[in-house]
Amino acid sequence: MAKNRFQDGSGPSQRQLRVGELIRRTLAQVLARGDVHDPELNRMSITVGEVRVTPDLKIATAYVLPLGGEGQEDAIKALARNKGELRRIIGKDLTLKYAPDLRFRLDETFDRLDETRRLFSQENVRRDLED
Repeated sequence: MAKNRFQDGSGPSQRQLRVGELIRRTLAQVLARGDVHDPELNRMSITVGEVRVTPDLKIATAYVLPLGGEGQEDAIKALARNKGELRRIIGKDLTLKYAPDLRFRLDETFDRLDETRRLFSQENVRRDLED
């Protein structure tokens, strides 16, 4: 019997994870080398934390954060302004049938990590964990 084309919430497929990681690496290298023809974007040091790809591999959402966390909105705007050029570079480097449409979001992983540390440092939480 044929499998469902899209998974029903069991998480991303192996292919989605692999393609997302390839896009993340390529995007990070492009931004680090300054291959984009936008001097404003080349002045920023941007970390690409994760790239999530839709099951059909047509849309890739990159979670990014400028180094130091300052100028977050400017970084997102600069990346969105240059997404056509970034898409072309990624499509040339990867061997995919279609270059995915790129979307950029702020990576809030570090903020959640700080919040988790703050919660674990509270006296009542530490007491519950020790018991």
